[in-house]
Amino acid sequence: MDKLHTITGQTRIVGVIGAPVSHSRSPQMHNAALTKAGLDYIYVPFHVSEDAVAEAMKGFKALNVVGINVTLPHKQAVIPFLTSISREAELIGAVNTLSFVDGEIHGENTDAPGFLRALEETGASVPVGEDVVVLGAGGSARAIVVALALAGVRSVVIANRTGSKAVGLAEELSEKISEQEEESEHKTILKGMGLQDSQLPDAVKGSALLVNTATSSMDTTHPLLIQPDWLQPSTIVYDIVYTPPMTTLLTTAAEKGCKIVGGIGMLVHQGAIAFERWTGVEPCVNTMREALS
Repeated sequence: MDKLHTITGQTRIVGVIGAPVSHSRSPQMHNAALTKAGLDYIYVPFHVSEDAVAEAMKGFKALNVVGINVTLPHKQAVIPFLTSISREAELIGAVNTLSFVDGEIHGENTDAPGFLRALEETGASVPVGEDVVVLGAGGSARAIVVALALAGVRSVVIANRTGSKAVGLAEELSEKISEQEEESEHKTILKGMGLQDSQLPDAVKGSALLVNTATSSMDTTHPLLIQPDWLQPSTIVYDIVYTPPMTTLLTTAAEKGCKIVGGIGMLVHQGAIAFERWTGVEPCVNTMREALS
């Protein structure tokens, strides 16, 4: 087992903010990787209330903090304090990683590339030119839809319990992404619908990739958001929920002969991207993954 390094006046600080933040598993993942790499950094969770984001940003700059991950409910709230923002984060409308350099704050969203890296790690590839279904219409869904659209999928159906939210998200992202695709021949079609929509069964049956972002997947007693009979063996089923590692959706999909992808990979890879941004060192992804087990 790697020995924890001693904290000194030279130790550099990175961390995560949220409200609450006590549930975050990022500290154990990042500190394990920092120790493995022999870096004099410490990763700390900071509880920041919704009315204290401005003060927190000033404090981090004053204390020469190197980097901060951002979790709920602050992913949008930090944007006004940024000096610059990445293309993906601007499209997504949310930031999950901050880098503090020379008094400036750069924001990005590592969920999008982390999602893609985790998919490719399994030996699967982004279904370029094919159709995708995303379940849920929250912050994670935003990042994933943007990632898939920029990667070149043909269409994305966003299905949510509240259909109007899915429709609104599809319309918002369509407008934003179309501005990025003006000079490209590729146009990704985005469509929102409710989970009870009569078109959803055919959309799932015809999809190359089904992605679940709904947190209801954390509850193994909760009924599936889709019918098992809609799943085809040719469809990759990706559940970004990582607790439990094998959700009911993944178990059902495996029984149907589908290739499955769990959520731990996305958690690890989005964190690994942030780690490298802050330290300039590529972390040991296996160490990060083992720290979560």
